[in-house]
Amino acid sequence: MADDLGDEWWQEAAADEEPVKEGKESAESDEEPKPKKTKKADQAAKKKKKQVKECILRKPEEIMEPTPKKSRKRKKKTITDVLATSEPKPGTPEDLQRLIEQHYKKTRSVIEMEELRLPDNCFVKENDLSHTLSSYLREVCPKWSKLSKNHTEKRSVLLLIVCSSAHRTLELIRLIKAFRGDTKIMKLFAKHIKIKDQIKWLETNVVHLGAGTPGRIKALIEQDGLSLQSLKYLILDWNWRDQKLRRMADIPEVKKETAELLESGLIAACREGSVKIGLF
Repeated sequence: MADDLGDEWWQEAAADEEPVKEGKESAESDEEPKPKKTKKADQAAKKKKKQVKECILRKPEEIMEPTPKKSRKRKKKTITDVLATSEPKPGTPEDLQRLIEQHYKKTRSVIEMEELRLPDNCFVKENDLSHTLSSYLREVCPKWSKLSKNHTEKRSVLLLIVCSSAHRTLELIRLIKAFRGDTKIMKLFAKHIKIKDQIKWLETNVVHLGAGTPGRIKALIEQDGLSLQSLKYLILDWNWRDQKLRRMADIPEVKKETAELLESGLIAACREGSVKIGLF
């Protein structure tokens, strides 16, 4: 039977199979080849997945309001920084009056503040930064020789020099040798000197000039060890600067003690006209 069909049967069968094969090839050709995953694409996908997960875990308010950046605090300038860049200026009566007002304005009434005001005529000429201490004292105390000869009262001095420290007091005592001559001078500070010993010395000796710190001088006045009866001049070591470039008015503790010293009878004596103030 196969022989009867001849070659035509094989040709027809082959013809019937060929369209099926072509259709399969065309179907495969219509499908786009899938892109191969690269290493970068895989990392990007993982990163995106992680970001989505973090966003889900965050609170709603954290998503809406970004966390503020911490602002850097600026370093505050110290007194030394300010004074190092400024030119030194001599102290004036207004500077001293301002010191008193700043210390007492929060605790005193308007009437009380008026009583603490120093009259303009109680000031002698201030140092213009050209004087030594001896030359300045000669200018503001021209009758020193006569005053010192007539001074015989104990527990009192003719001239008070107020400065910021014990070390500065010793320095000033050396600087006024040319001015004081043979007159007696006393150290009025707390370092290594008991106040009881100072009171005894003042009670038994005539002292013409006292130099010291405002805190100790105030304590002597309050304990009746030092009287203001003979006092004629109060000199403040105003313009001198320490190693940190601070004047006595720039040191909080000294500034406070100076204001309190002035109130302990010195302002009243200045208002009465018996005491003159000088800013060296």
